[in-house]
Amino acid sequence: MEKNGNNRKLRVCVATCNRADYSKLAPIMFGIKTEPSFFELDVVVLGSHLIDDYGNTYRMIEQDDFDINTRLHTIVRGEDEAAMVESVGLALVKLPDVLNRLKPDIMIVHGDRFDALALATSAALMNIRILHIEGGEVSGTIDDSIRHAITKLAHYHVCCTRSAEQHLIAMCEDHDRILLAGCPSYDKLLSAKNKDYMSIIRMWLGDDVKCKDYIVALQHPVTTDIKHSIKMFELTLDALISFNKRTLVLFPNIDAGSKEMVRVMRKKGIEHHPNFRAVKHVPFDQFIQLVAHAGCMIGNSSCGVREVGAFGTPVINLGTRQIGRETGENVLHVRDADTQDKILQALHLQFGKQYPCSKIYGDGNAVPRILKFLKSIDLQEPLQKQFCFPPVKENISQDIDHILETLSALAVDLGGTNLRVAIVSMKGEIVKKYTQFNPKTYEERISLILQMCVEAAAEAVKLNCRILGVGIGGGIIHQHELIHGSSFCAAELGHLVVSLDGPDCSCGSHGCIEAYASGMALQREAKKLHDEDLLLVEGMSVPKDEPVGALHLIQAAKLGNVKAQSILRTAGTALGLGVVNILHTMNPSLVILSGVLASHYIHIVKDVIRQQALSSVQDVDVVVSDLVDPALLGAASMVLDYTTRRIH
Repeated sequence: MEKNGNNRKLRVCVATCNRADYSKLAPIMFGIKTEPSFFELDVVVLGSHLIDDYGNTYRMIEQDDFDINTRLHTIVRGEDEAAMVESVGLALVKLPDVLNRLKPDIMIVHGDRFDALALATSAALMNIRILHIEGGEVSGTIDDSIRHAITKLAHYHVCCTRSAEQHLIAMCEDHDRILLAGCPSYDKLLSAKNKDYMSIIRMWLGDDVKCKDYIVALQHPVTTDIKHSIKMFELTLDALISFNKRTLVLFPNIDAGSKEMVRVMRKKGIEHHPNFRAVKHVPFDQFIQLVAHAGCMIGNSSCGVREVGAFGTPVINLGTRQIGRETGENVLHVRDADTQDKILQALHLQFGKQYPCSKIYGDGNAVPRILKFLKSIDLQEPLQKQFCFPPVKENISQDIDHILETLSALAVDLGGTNLRVAIVSMKGEIVKKYTQFNPKTYEERISLILQMCVEAAAEAVKLNCRILGVGIGGGIIHQHELIHGSSFCAAELGHLVVSLDGPDCSCGSHGCIEAYASGMALQREAKKLHDEDLLLVEGMSVPKDEPVGALHLIQAAKLGNVKAQSILRTAGTALGLGVVNILHTMNPSLVILSGVLASHYIHIVKDVIRQQALSSVQDVDVVVSDLVDPALLGAASMVLDYTTRRIH
């Protein structure tokens, strides 16, 4: 079979180091396994998976019916900083033989653990392509440094959030090799809550425990401040004892300091306390049921700020280990967890609440996207990765034309009376503008637009403007960024349908906002009235050589023409209904109307919002843009925002 120039299956090696990364990798592994005609899967297990004190979690991989190709004992015990370094070194010694034997086309590595750094280093030095899962995120500890180091070694990136994607681009990674897929574990999370959870709760916490009446605690050492993290764990346990609720405590991971944390648990008698259940490992399917129905989760695990948000379960995030993570409103941070009372107060505030479910980290469709991304990898492409550095001065001497060159865009405005094309600079300055009367037919309009763009592009060379693209359309701004959409057609707001039996639109549909409220639509209605001698009123005239347009309709309405007033009211209502749809879909904080017709529509639009919108969105600000030529500037911004964002 032929896939992207490859005449054989893609051989994928998935390496898993611990219970946490397996929860993210398992959905991908299941997906790969379901497509044997495209992929061959090799599974390598190393790290804490193979240690009894941490639950021998390799067994859950076997229970999931995966063949483990290789088991590598890579952990040097000691649970201190030196042991972590030695473990990385041991993995680097053992991995080359495995990779030489397996000869994978691509290695999938997850996250930010020291074991994963050893995997990525080995694969990179042995010329094996690396796909890194969950790069670009920020937590707040040494994990950040490891995660970003793996990013620089990886050839392809699967990230979970828009912010993570932007971080990867800022780190000079190739945008074409970044997939914003969401977190793979969310594919399982978002379909998990309806299962039989009470039997799982009873199995782990006792027969007398009720839903939402227990706590899940999971706390790990912070390797950059081990002493403080151990003290914080001690305070957490004291607070949980005082809070007097049944609590499931999971043992910490294998990072430096974990041995001391286990000593603290045993010193306080947690394993024998009637209110506590201390366990080394809970299978992921059961763990998500436990956190989904808990009264609260407490600790500093990434699971608390990532996965648990999918259920709206209250979370208390302690210390700085996850301080940089994106979180939902269910997370209460106790960054300076330096007293028992502070942690206890947080428990009283959070326990038993129910928050809206958050999908910051995924929508449940990550795995299909990742499999499609894997299939798109062309093994014939050069292995050496390229970094997309921002432009820099390559040498002291430069060409004067390069220094003076202005990054610009061509902006197109299809008005009812005129077609306009402008050269717009990065600073938002209109360098030059071209205006022509709008032809009658669609074919003539397209031909004229192309002609005007060609003329403007030729003129741009003389003006030393480098044209980055051509922009047409409306815009939605989210978190200070313009939304482009998957095919760069987002925010075609003029083609929102507001009537099933409305007038024909130039797009081929009917009942669109544009068919009612655009300059061309008003021009059409003005011509109808004029042809029927119903447009002109006293004090108004139209010269014979002047085409009838929207401005004449507006003038007639101002002079008391009832039919003209009715047409404008209908157009404004159509626009208002479109705005209401946008309010219900996007819930923006501001709506800006622009163009010569905006001031005539704004009061009608506001009336429609008051009458038709939900009360929760009726307070939105609706204003008229005070920019000169806002349509041209907006069209240009679509090009300038996207092209320069890719460069930087």
